[in-house]
Amino acid sequence: MKVVTVEQMRDIEKRSADAGIPWQVLMDNAGLEFALAIKRIAGDIAGCPVVFLIGPGNNGGDGLVAARHLHDWGATVHLYLCAARNPEDHNFVLTRQRNIPFTEMTEDRDLAILHTALSSAQVVVDAVLGTGKMRSIEGSLKEVLSSVSRVKAENPDLIIAAVDLPTGLDADSGACDPSCLIADITVTFGFPKVGFFAFPAYNRIGQLVVADIGLLPELSEDVSTEVITPSWMKTELPSRPDDAHKGTFGKVMVVAGSINYIGAAYLACTAALRVGAGLVTLATARSLQPILASKLTEVTYLPLPENEPGIISAEAASVIRQGLKEYDVLLIGCGLGQSTSAAACVSSLLFSLPSSVTAVIDADALNILATIPHWWKKIKVDAVLTPHLGEMARLTGLSAKELQQDRLSMARRFSAKWNEIVVLKGAHSLVASPDGQVKLNFSANAGLASAGTGDVLAGAVAGLLAQGISPVNAAACGVYLHADAAESVEEELGNAGMIASDLLIQLPVSIKKMHQGLI
Repeated sequence: MKVVTVEQMRDIEKRSADAGIPWQVLMDNAGLEFALAIKRIAGDIAGCPVVFLIGPGNNGGDGLVAARHLHDWGATVHLYLCAARNPEDHNFVLTRQRNIPFTEMTEDRDLAILHTALSSAQVVVDAVLGTGKMRSIEGSLKEVLSSVSRVKAENPDLIIAAVDLPTGLDADSGACDPSCLIADITVTFGFPKVGFFAFPAYNRIGQLVVADIGLLPELSEDVSTEVITPSWMKTELPSRPDDAHKGTFGKVMVVAGSINYIGAAYLACTAALRVGAGLVTLATARSLQPILASKLTEVTYLPLPENEPGIISAEAASVIRQGLKEYDVLLIGCGLGQSTSAAACVSSLLFSLPSSVTAVIDADALNILATIPHWWKKIKVDAVLTPHLGEMARLTGLSAKELQQDRLSMARRFSAKWNEIVVLKGAHSLVASPDGQVKLNFSANAGLASAGTGDVLAGAVAGLLAQGISPVNAAACGVYLHADAAESVEEELGNAGMIASDLLIQLPVSIKKMHQGLI
């Protein structure tokens, strides 16, 4: 599913009109889809009291269409006009023909009529301002929105529904005016907007419904950002033929672990196995191998020479390189440490990999690369980089704040510069490829803000890569499965106290649900 900026949405609507689908048809479709969404969540719509806050532009027009349909289905509708509408406005005329009551904000002294309407409302519809240029909300409109917020605080069962997006939310940046309502449901039209994947917007839109309003699919072909969906995932996850053997599902070598970070190797290797890799070999410091063997019984091992107990030596690179001849994927960095000898091993290995291997570069390997000028010019193989915000800051030389202000553009920019896939982790993890394509994950889960969850993600991506999925799609599938596993854990345990190993058993469950169409 494509994700658009405000400018892209306007261009698509303009070209739709040029193709013979005028704005009024789109508005009629939008209003109907919104009304259907309200009917679904409100249950028995007959007699349901619905207050519409109507703005001056197209967002208000969509609201008027929806109000008309809900009235026709038996709802008790009250229109509250937050700005004057032209009496000849087609949709306004149709509501007046039905004798739907309306109040103009400018004539509502002390907002008394609004307060009366809100006191009995079951649903409040925000159809005031749409995707136009965000401006500060002041004066009477601020008081109107504040009144709705107060009533919601007193009556949590009140449903606040936003038309396209809540008023005061910037659809590009995700910034929100302080008066922006916290919606229970947002019905957006055509495509989700990029700002929905940023904070604080994500916490204001509630349940997101993307409504088809009849835009021609070909008009969005040039949009390079899309959200990862279960329907797309099903087309990408590898099949499991009955006559398969372990070689069918690929071989992963994981270079991970050090004396202080032994668990990272366990998490990464197990995740690669849990998403279906046929064989996983752990290359780790020789003295750590007996410790990990008691925990990791399904992997094979490549013990590496040590510089000191639990710290690999620079010479380990040649041992790994020799062993890689039989492998499809190298995952390197999880818990490896940043000692001088580990750094020498990582740089030597990554800058001389055989072309048959795809690399997943995570954690300490990223931090080591960040110390090497023009490192991206020295890596000659396809790679997936999986930085969190701090690692991305070190790799780019920018501050975390600068990156966070526009994560999507930054990931796209540096993926192109480095000519590698970039998975920028965090709430709404995203996958950027050098051709400018970006895949976004809609999920944000505080339970993933704990040590080791990144190792699980890196292992999942490596395991999917080994099964023949393209690097960008393996990264996107890994991101989605990782997030879905976290949601499953949250349902059972909550997100406080979720730990990385909780995700491991849920990864194959998520794959199973995906194949069965349960997600």
